[in-house]
Amino acid sequence: MDAIELLLTRQSTPRLIAPAPDATQLKIILDAAIRVPDHGALAPWEFIIATDQGLNTLADIFVEAAKASGADEDFVNKAKGMPMRAPMVITVVAKTQQHPKVPVLEQQIAAGCATMAMQQAAFALGIGAVWRTGDFAFDANVNAALGLEPHDQIVGFLYVGTPAVVAPQKPQKEGSQYVRYL
Repeated sequence: MDAIELLLTRQSTPRLIAPAPDATQLKIILDAAIRVPDHGALAPWEFIIATDQGLNTLADIFVEAAKASGADEDFVNKAKGMPMRAPMVITVVAKTQQHPKVPVLEQQIAAGCATMAMQQAAFALGIGAVWRTGDFAFDANVNAALGLEPHDQIVGFLYVGTPAVVAPQKPQKEGSQYVRYL
């Protein structure tokens, strides 16, 4: 798959099953993440990978956060199953710092770019991935349970695995419909 084909055909794969990426594939995915634009070479990201027992740990974190927020029993049960949607979940965290030339927002965007690069690399390898956020990405209890600092920001949970079904290719949209010239 060449780069243009990747950019024009990439799509999310929400139905994922085992196996997760192997060590070689995961290395490619992570190496792609850190090639994104990074003003000041700050590397403002951390990737927390959950597989196997780690998925159960992440589920426990979500359940405790849901309970702490006063969620009803239905949502608590849903939270327990969230990490089980894929054999691997990569929590992508923007690890920002004060910098005179690189605003926090730019560092968070870089972490978001890293997430997108990982999803694109997975897609290019024939691996499925879907980027999810939701309330847990902004939950102080989740941050604390993951050992994050108060200023750290989860930018997403990248669910990764083998596509359960061959998804039909989405129709191509025209980028020019979103353009305005000055």
